[in-house]
Amino acid sequence: MESKLHSTSVPKKNVAKKSSAQITNSLPSLSLKTIFAMTFGFFGVNMAFSLQSSQMGRIFQTIGADPTKLGFFFILPPLAGMIVQPLVGKYSDLTWSNKFGRRMPYLMIGAPIAALVMVLLPNSGSFGFGYASIAALTFGAIAILFMDLSSNVCMQPFKMIIGDMVNEDQKDLAWSWQQSFSNLGGVIATIFPFLLTILGVANVAKQGEVPLSVRLSFYIGAAILLATSIYTIVTVKEYNPDSYAKYHHINTKAHQDKPSLWELVKKAPRSFWEVSFVQLFDWFAFQYLWTYATGAIAKNVWNTADTASAGYQAAGNWYGILTCIQSLAAVVWGFLVLSKTNPYKRKFWFRIGLFFGALGFIGVFFVHDQYLLILPFCLIGISYLTMQTEAFSIFTSSLDGKNEGAYMGLFNCGICLPQIIASVASFAIFPLINKSMPGMILVAGIVMLLGVFAVGVIKEDKPQTGLVNKK
Repeated sequence: MESKLHSTSVPKKNVAKKSSAQITNSLPSLSLKTIFAMTFGFFGVNMAFSLQSSQMGRIFQTIGADPTKLGFFFILPPLAGMIVQPLVGKYSDLTWSNKFGRRMPYLMIGAPIAALVMVLLPNSGSFGFGYASIAALTFGAIAILFMDLSSNVCMQPFKMIIGDMVNEDQKDLAWSWQQSFSNLGGVIATIFPFLLTILGVANVAKQGEVPLSVRLSFYIGAAILLATSIYTIVTVKEYNPDSYAKYHHINTKAHQDKPSLWELVKKAPRSFWEVSFVQLFDWFAFQYLWTYATGAIAKNVWNTADTASAGYQAAGNWYGILTCIQSLAAVVWGFLVLSKTNPYKRKFWFRIGLFFGALGFIGVFFVHDQYLLILPFCLIGISYLTMQTEAFSIFTSSLDGKNEGAYMGLFNCGICLPQIIASVASFAIFPLINKSMPGMILVAGIVMLLGVFAVGVIKEDKPQTGLVNKK
């Protein structure tokens, strides 16, 4: 039975004059309340990713990781994403529970595990393993691997329900809202260490241990992740198989192939490859931001590389604040600009986003004042939201409803692979630039600038119109 949540959105007959061949689906327009329920859950999920991205370099350097080997630890999260998200997508396409739906059962599994690992990760140096010991670093590596595995299981359902349920006219709105709530979650998560320090929580610890301010931030983030995931599970009711097939024009009586992931890759729409090529540049750049930003800020502003020093830990807190500002800029940009953009100008906004990102990364390299760093991080925030919104909008517009989850999972490989390439390349690039963490951010800016030109490979089809309207 269809949910009451969508009962007010069941459409009248299509009033458009275009032929059915020109219409990719007949999904109803959803109320803003429904779109909010579908997208707000990303607030909690991104708290995990934001704490991970803003504090991971700090945590591993604090427990004794060699800065020249940081790339190894940052390979694990995208590798987990490449494995988990396609599998969740493929098998959730084949799942249906009358009580919980198609995608939500996977969120019910991933959220509790992600919350548990969020509690364990910042304690990597608190179990008496010893500073820079193999045991401490191995525990941290395993914890970050499981954190990313479970976080990816949480993330994928939120992406897939947009492809499942949102029509072309509302797709830019839904993706921008989801990314805006995602960044809002990042705001809350990344400001925690700074606020807790102001409130008197210790921001330094003995050598090899992560400060209490960081550990408490992860505990709070874990609780919020669970709460927002439960809200989405309870509130969002997915279309049942019959309604889904009707809205996507899928013939349920015809033989339905169950292609393997490899077969789907070979039959992937053109936009899959075009957008993935562009993402080689932008996600490569962001991997270096997450890996080296704390060290770069500590060097440029506090003039220290000593991870046990108050200056380095202050840089870690300030990077959290800058990440918060980055997320705020993204939220404002998403709600005021991207949610109102013309679907026919997605390539234009994609380019603008990457250009702003390039300026932001290059600015981080040149700026040595902690407050002036606010401007480049605002540009980075705008870039981060724009590149995700436009990439998903362009790609999902080419899907027809069949194997939608599997394709969304495979598309995530175009996000994870550049991060892996960047981490592997860091073993050569980092020594080449005299082990300069600010220099790695400059490299990221140059790569992002190349991405601006790479957008030209996208031959975007004009969005379909003529979708049914809500009452």
